[in-house]
Amino acid sequence: MKPATLSPARKDIRLSFEFFPPKSAEAEGQLWETAAELSAYDPGFMSVTYGAGGSTKVPTLSTVRQLLKMGLPAASHLTCVGATKEEVHAVVADFQAVGVRHFVALRGDPPGGVGTAYHPHPGGYANAAELAAGLRGLADFEISVSAYPEKHPQSPDVAADIDMLKRKVDGGATRALTQFFFENDDFERYLERVRKAGITIPVVPGILPVHNLSQVQKFAGMCGASVPGWLADRLAPVDDRPQERAPVAIDLAARQIEDLIARGIGEFHFYTMNRATLVSAVCDRVGFAKIDRRPAAGAAA
Repeated sequence: MKPATLSPARKDIRLSFEFFPPKSAEAEGQLWETAAELSAYDPGFMSVTYGAGGSTKVPTLSTVRQLLKMGLPAASHLTCVGATKEEVHAVVADFQAVGVRHFVALRGDPPGGVGTAYHPHPGGYANAAELAAGLRGLADFEISVSAYPEKHPQSPDVAADIDMLKRKVDGGATRALTQFFFENDDFERYLERVRKAGITIPVVPGILPVHNLSQVQKFAGMCGASVPGWLADRLAPVDDRPQERAPVAIDLAARQIEDLIARGIGEFHFYTMNRATLVSAVCDRVGFAKIDRRPAAGAAA
C-alpha cells in the first residue's frame, strides 16, 4: 500500500462521526461498512454512544474495540446517571484497557426517560461537569462534552446553560460537541455568548443530515432543538419517498455546512445514524478532503 495521502480539497476542515451500538448482526455489518467508508475523510475521531446507567456498556465497548482494531480513532460516550463514582471508574478502566483515550462526558437521561425529573445517584457524579473533572483526575484523557445552541431542555435559561458549559471546561473538557441544529444564526449567537463567557475550547457544530423528517421532529422535541418551517416545507413533500428525499437532505446539509465555513467554522461533528450514504454525499458535495486508500500500481493484493 502506498502512504495515505489527502486530496487537496479543504484539508483544513476537521471532521468526526457519531455511531450507536448495533442491535443485530445485520446492523453490525452495516456499521462496519459505514465506518470504513467514512474513514476516507480522515476523521479526528469516531464516537460511540453509551446508554444511561451503563445500559449499553457491553455493546459500546465491543463497538469501540472493533473500531480501534480497524485502525480508526475511537471515542466512547460516558454517562454518570444511575451509577456511583466507583462504578463509573470501573467502566472507564474497562474502556481504557482496550485503548480508549477519548471520552464524551455526558450526564445522561433520567432513568424515567426524557422529560422526567433528574436526581443524582447517591455517591455518584451529579452532572457532566463533575464527570469531566473526575475523568481528568483519572488520566490525561481527551474529554469532549455537549453544548446546546438552543439551550438544554432542562436548563432554566441560556445563561445557566452556558454557565454549565463553563463548569465542564473548568473540570477539564477540551472540546464541546453541539446538539444538532438547522438555523446557523442560532449557533452563531450562541457561540458569541460562549466566547463572551470566557470559554475558549472548540465548539463543534453537530450536523444531522435528515434521513426521515418525522423522526428528526421527534428527536428535536426530546432534546430541545427546533425544526424550522422552511426545512419542513422542503422535506415534507418527499418524506415518504426516500429516493426523492435524499437529494433534498444532502443539499440542505451541504448548504448549512458551506454557510458555517463562510462564518469561520473549521470543524464538524456528524450524527450518522449508522449510515454513510447521506453523510458521505454531503462531505463530497462540500469538497472535504479524502484519504487515498487505493493500492499503489503493481502492489500485491
